[in-house]
Amino acid sequence: MEAENGKSDLKRRQDIIQLLLGLIIIIGINIISSFSFSRLDLTSEKRFTISDVTKELLTNLDDIIYFKVYLQGDFPAPFKRLRNSTKEMLDEFKVYGGSNIQYEFIDPSAHTNKNKRQKVYENLAASGIKPTPVEVKDDSKFSQQLIFPGAIISYRDLQVPLMLLKKQMGVSAEQQLNNSIQMLEYGLANSIRRLAVNAKPRIAFIEGHGELPRIQTASISESLGEYYQIERVTLDGQLTKLKGINTIIIAKPQLEFTDKDKFIIDQFIMRGGKVMWLVESVDVNLDTLKVSQKTMAIGMDLNIADQLFKYGARVNSEIIEDLQCAKLGLINPLDGKPKLFDWIYYPLITNTTYHPIAKNLNAIKCMYTGTIDTVEAPGIKKTFLLRSSKYSRALRAPLPINIGLAYMKPNPAAFNDPYQNIAVLLEGKFTSVFKNRLTKQILQDENIDFREQSKPTKMIVIADGDIIKNEVHSSGQVYHLGVDMYTGQEYGNVDFFLNAMNYLTDDIDMLSIRARELKMRLLDTNLIKKSKTKWQLINTVLPLILVIAFGFLQVYFRKRKYSS
Repeated sequence: MEAENGKSDLKRRQDIIQLLLGLIIIIGINIISSFSFSRLDLTSEKRFTISDVTKELLTNLDDIIYFKVYLQGDFPAPFKRLRNSTKEMLDEFKVYGGSNIQYEFIDPSAHTNKNKRQKVYENLAASGIKPTPVEVKDDSKFSQQLIFPGAIISYRDLQVPLMLLKKQMGVSAEQQLNNSIQMLEYGLANSIRRLAVNAKPRIAFIEGHGELPRIQTASISESLGEYYQIERVTLDGQLTKLKGINTIIIAKPQLEFTDKDKFIIDQFIMRGGKVMWLVESVDVNLDTLKVSQKTMAIGMDLNIADQLFKYGARVNSEIIEDLQCAKLGLINPLDGKPKLFDWIYYPLITNTTYHPIAKNLNAIKCMYTGTIDTVEAPGIKKTFLLRSSKYSRALRAPLPINIGLAYMKPNPAAFNDPYQNIAVLLEGKFTSVFKNRLTKQILQDENIDFREQSKPTKMIVIADGDIIKNEVHSSGQVYHLGVDMYTGQEYGNVDFFLNAMNYLTDDIDMLSIRARELKMRLLDTNLIKKSKTKWQLINTVLPLILVIAFGFLQVYFRKRKYSS
């Protein structure tokens, strides 16, 4: 009996020791984890791993960033998936941003009072969070519901809207949702950057060569102003005019560049400056077209063809006609009433590359667009960013343009020259267009400090200046860039241009987040319908069979144990 008591005491002591050791190990692990931690992401595409640039941005926050996410409520499953993904991403942000990241999910339709609910909708729309109507099935009936798939991000006395659902023309709802989830980290992190980063690079619109006036670039200037310090500079042959500028924008010039201005731009590039060229080689007089219903598209010489050629690009004297196009508002000759007609000179660009600048964007609207070829330029990497559709062609100038074309049904067989290049990215060390062209006196002038090869830099050449031109109402009201004044459709022009400027201004780390790919793991709907009954039986009958079998086995083993 004493031996049994001794064994019992020994076992009790061993249990107590094991318990204490377990507690010590748990406490030790917690102490160690408070100083350093690691997170294990087992997904193949690292779905729950945020980038190093985002981590750095979050750890350097000096105040609270507050997210109001309007994705709460009873809505279809795809939006619940977007809501859950957004919450998971914000929780991941909190790991690195700590208490400086705070959020709440709000149901904008929570008010039972119709007037109050409508007021919330109006305030959200005014803030930049646009509603998405969806059909909801309830008791075999369909009803329409407004969902606001967006967030308002606040920092101190500043706030910015962010649309979480990225709409894209010609893309399935499932793919749009997946693209939106892919873009969550970039959208949320980029919004934080817009609010919290104080030092802004300087960007200058060049003037003096008939470029787009201030009012026609007001919308894009406002969008750029959230990230950059925007200026307008007239060169006037002065070498120091671009000092301290990071990137210049040459937006649809109509007049020839002097050799002095070409030299200033060239040497700006040689010193590492970046350029966004928005240049056309064909002039379409829109005033004549509006009044006379017809005009002639004529080639023009801006005296920069040799410069672009040296850098690796050639803008051709052509205009693209594309069956994938935007609308033009005209009077219907049959009944005298206003009507929208397809206008083949307004290409809608959806055929973009997988480069982060152009990836997962909505259709981009162009107007009277030219084409681009690349030419031999040693050491220069060339990447095409925008192309016309499969049903397009390019016609050489001079070319008659007649509004009457809008009333005619085009022959698809004639549009047999597809995928015309519209925009190209050039990267590398560029050679000066003035190499071997200057006098010895200029070459030896220390004030000029001529350089014949550039530092590593980059530029983008786009054969359409109207891609950043906003519409202006006769009253002077400025339309938001990319919003069609006839249909209200919003295109991806702003997003494309912001991405392009981010890339040029060396914000590549942030832009690289856009290149992430999340694999769509969608169920096969046809297979689901085919095997629906089988899986219903498996999920309902099989558990019952397993429970009954387990009960029989338990009774059997108990009888066998106690009978022996």
